[in-house]
Amino acid sequence: MRKGQNPAKFVKEVPRPERITVALLNYIPFLSGFYAEGLGVLKASLDSMRKDAGLPFDLMVFDNGSCKEVREYLVDEKEAGRIQYLILSEKNMGKGGAWNMMLTGAPGEIISYTDSDVLFSPNWLSRSVEILETFPNVGMVTARPFRTPPEFYQSTLTWARDNATLDEGQFIPWETFLEFNLSLGQTEEENKKVYAETKDWRIVYKGVTAMAGASHWQFTSYKSTLQQFLPFEMDKPMGQVRQLDRRMNEAGLLRLMVSDPLAMNMSNTLGYLRGELGKGQAKSDKRKGFTRRVLEVGFVKKILLAVYNKIFNWYYS
Repeated sequence: MRKGQNPAKFVKEVPRPERITVALLNYIPFLSGFYAEGLGVLKASLDSMRKDAGLPFDLMVFDNGSCKEVREYLVDEKEAGRIQYLILSEKNMGKGGAWNMMLTGAPGEIISYTDSDVLFSPNWLSRSVEILETFPNVGMVTARPFRTPPEFYQSTLTWARDNATLDEGQFIPWETFLEFNLSLGQTEEENKKVYAETKDWRIVYKGVTAMAGASHWQFTSYKSTLQQFLPFEMDKPMGQVRQLDRRMNEAGLLRLMVSDPLAMNMSNTLGYLRGELGKGQAKSDKRKGFTRRVLEVGFVKKILLAVYNKIFNWYYS
């Protein structure tokens, strides 16, 4: 027999979630090797997004089967009130599986998704939402301009030619272009040719400027728009995420970016914050010691990476 009344019956109202949910996906299986600085990168990402987003938001974190130390950190952040919604998955569901839960469960009318290695600059969220709310039929807005595959934003160009001011040119400064590509492990030399041979598309609509293109690693979108593309069926943990880019373009939705860099890829190290990104590129080959040169030999590299991959699969597959 029940004793007394449930106190919740006397609560007249409950707090409403913020209009915007920032949804971060994290995966750090261990704190060594490739992931040695992973927890530091995650902390830097969370600190930067909260610093001056320009708009209020609730934070949702989906942890995709990380190690104990990372889970404990996230629980502490949740208990301190710095994470509003925390999902701890027992195993890695892949990005598609995580997206299915995050993009369905986020309570906000607007969802701003991010990988866990993104460093944000002030007003990154307000600038993204400005574009989202000004342009019609927007699929996604990324908080950094960079050169994305043209086949994924053809619908954006088709719309802009008839409805906005559209210009083609070198609108992304060389330094901004190079900064991002160096974070992907590319070299300055190989990017000079790419920069010279490619262009940007700048769109002005109702006084707001955006660049054509967007990307799955960070984007802001209406939740109702994202529902059109769920569920995602991805049978690998990585490598298939461009499904969203392609499907949005095929649906005729606009894929846009802010006109100046308000988000940066840190990858798996804090080198960008230490000012190490791109330093010594021109002289790196001369400075390699004997051991490093041996490791770069094709068949040696192939064998060692195969062994690393096998060990990784034994532990984490």
